[in-house]
Amino acid sequence: MKKIYIAGFDVFLKNAVEDLNQKKELCSKYGFIGMIPFDGNVDFTKSNENIRKDIYVENIKMIDKCDIVIANMNNFRHNEVDSGTVFEIGYATALNKEVYIFSSDNRTVVEKTKECDDKTYEENGMFYDRNHMLIEGFDSKFNIMINESSKFIHGDFEDVLKELVK
Repeated sequence: MKKIYIAGFDVFLKNAVEDLNQKKELCSKYGFIGMIPFDGNVDFTKSNENIRKDIYVENIKMIDKCDIVIANMNNFRHNEVDSGTVFEIGYATALNKEVYIFSSDNRTVVEKTKECDDKTYEENGMFYDRNHMLIEGFDSKFNIMINESSKFIHGDFEDVLKELVK
């Protein structure tokens, strides 16, 4: 059975253990082995520095062992995705793992930026933010490097699993 590393800000939810264990159960239902950050061997009685290092090392080990990464790319904080998840996507891509990203938001980067920045403007077919910085276009849902390294599924975690078994 293929192993799936479940990436995303879900680890920060109040009910994170319950939520991620449900995702592991869904993986089993669809014929996969789910791996979550809580599966790592981390001693939370150590110093903060050691805990941080252990979490990093254990998550890297799981990504190394998995076949597929499924990453939650819904907004995390301030209309941005979780930067740790973005790192995990990049790491998995460098290892030639299959990477699937999902979000309930199907809008483009330009559309999302317009929602948060009332000074967004168009000039010669290009869009810029309030700081006069170019907004990536090309109908991309995320930064091009994420968009092109992963397969995007508009929906939720289970929608990705359904796509995988097609």
